Amino acid sequence: MFTGIVQGTAEVVAIEAAQDFRTHVLWLPAPLREGLELGASVSHNGACLSVTAIKGERVSFDLMRETLQRTNLGSLRVGDRVNIERAARFGDEIGGHAMSGHIMGMAEVQSIEEAPNNRRIWFVPPPGLVRFLFDKGYIGLDGTSLTIGEVRTARDGHPASFCVDLIPETLARTVIGERRPGDRVNLEIDPQTQAIVETVERVLQGREQ
Repeated sequence: MFTGIVQGTAEVVAIEAAQDFRTHVLWLPAPLREGLELGASVSHNGACLSVTAIKGERVSFDLMRETLQRTNLGSLRVGDRVNIERAARFGDEIGGHAMSGHIMGMAEVQSIEEAPNNRRIWFVPPPGLVRFLFDKGYIGLDGTSLTIGEVRTARDGHPASFCVDLIPETLARTVIGERRPGDRVNLEIDPQTQAIVETVERVLQGREQ
């Protein structure tokens, strides 16, 4: 489990590609490597990956076809950075919200609104996930726990969209501050919200039959 509180960013220093398979090698600073072992779970832009090799500051992770297709990790190049969070431990403070590290799809950056001390970013979510989005609800974007500011339904030929507001600390600590219109970010719906929505849908469908 993860909390959505990004602990830092790491640079991709090497990529080994094969058919429907890639190995990413990241340079991890000492604080993010402390106690790290083979098989440990680490969140990369919100996607849970397992450590496959540790060689000093260089740590390797394998990505299979599903991860490459469903997340933005498949488009990474050497020199790119990713948000990193180590798996939560029992007793840790949960400053964000519970996240599984299972990406459900990608949201596209629609527009960015700048302000003196914050930034609002509008996203277009995958159509099938719109029903899980609510004003002031939790959402995970590139592994960052954020609160939805507003949700707009599809209308007048425009797709459904939602926005989040980012403070300077989030912009400085994560890669989301580097996103531009057209970029795609990994999206994870709050598991509790998903469970509630799907339960209500099943109940309503049962009553209609």
